[in-house]
Amino acid sequence: MTVMEQRGAYRPSPPPAWQPRTDPAPLLPDAEPYRVLGTEAAAKADPELLRRLYAQLVLGRRYNTQATALTKQGRLAVYPSSTGQEACEVAAALCLQEHDWLFPSYRDTLAVVARGVDPVEALTLLRGNWHTGYDPYEHRVAPLSTPLATQLPHAVGLAHAARLKGDDVVALAMIGDGGTSEGDFHEALNFAAVWQAPVVFLVQNNGFAISVPLAKQTAAPSLAHKAVGYGMPGRLVDGNDAAAVHEVLGDAVRHARAGGGPTLVEAVTYRIDAHTNADDATRYRGDAEVEAWRAHDPIQLLERELTERGLIDEDGIATAREDAEAMAARLRERMNQDAPLDPMDLFAHVYAEPTPQLREQQDRLRAELQAEAEAEEGTAR
Repeated sequence: MTVMEQRGAYRPSPPPAWQPRTDPAPLLPDAEPYRVLGTEAAAKADPELLRRLYAQLVLGRRYNTQATALTKQGRLAVYPSSTGQEACEVAAALCLQEHDWLFPSYRDTLAVVARGVDPVEALTLLRGNWHTGYDPYEHRVAPLSTPLATQLPHAVGLAHAARLKGDDVVALAMIGDGGTSEGDFHEALNFAAVWQAPVVFLVQNNGFAISVPLAKQTAAPSLAHKAVGYGMPGRLVDGNDAAAVHEVLGDAVRHARAGGGPTLVEAVTYRIDAHTNADDATRYRGDAEVEAWRAHDPIQLLERELTERGLIDEDGIATAREDAEAMAARLRERMNQDAPLDPMDLFAHVYAEPTPQLREQQDRLRAELQAEAEAEEGTAR
């Protein structure tokens, strides 16, 4: 045996009968992100869908700016803005049926709202008032996931369980490019492909995992290429093209619902704002880069398409903006009201049957609160 063979470089050829389990060619993503707006494919797009997407994009942009302003006013502890990524957020919510499930990450508040969750309830976690803020079962929306990628195995588990029960359910799990470096991402994709679970993974590649650029995350040709290693299709789409994202996700959802298994979709987009209000993005990217992406704004792209095709006029654009301002006003008014908080809620919704330690802590807090109230009453006298 040669030295190279001893070091492990030697790779014997497989037996003649060996064949790959899956032909990788159909699983490979396109070389360039798929686009609809500004192409011949746009003429085939449903005008009503395009108008609906536009209205939701305008609402979403205003929601992002208003939520960001609320952090400066102290009404939110933190807000991870999705400005620039609204096409991904809106398309993810609109491509699902009512009985499907959405599994968002911490940046996907807009997708949660577009799915039908009350805007204030969607912000409750980021306000620091509650664990979630909304009932996941009411809207089929899992809690916003702050730990990276931990919601992905949950999405696979739910989708697999639904399939075993015979329920016609698809789970759509959202994640950022940084989350693809987490072990949960790889475990979820592997289980999903092996089980052929009806789940769609949407990676919003906005260029940075906080300050870490994509080039330091992976050497793969694209994140969509990672799908091939797990035996599922990978799709690459322009994440600022709302019509394209909706089409690609819609195809993936239908594929999953029909028993075709999971799909990994990479949407190439850009985070215009900082990672959160606590981040200084100027330390790791330049203004020229941000401005170049502003020219590829998802709202402008869709508005241009609608205008050129005569599907919207100035009145329609004004109406969309007025609706967005009305939404922002309602959000400000409600967020400026202090939420009634009960410290005893710390012990609610933790266990179906509280543990002895939890009961002890609950009794201790109740006694402290009662003593404090009696002391205040005595002072008032």
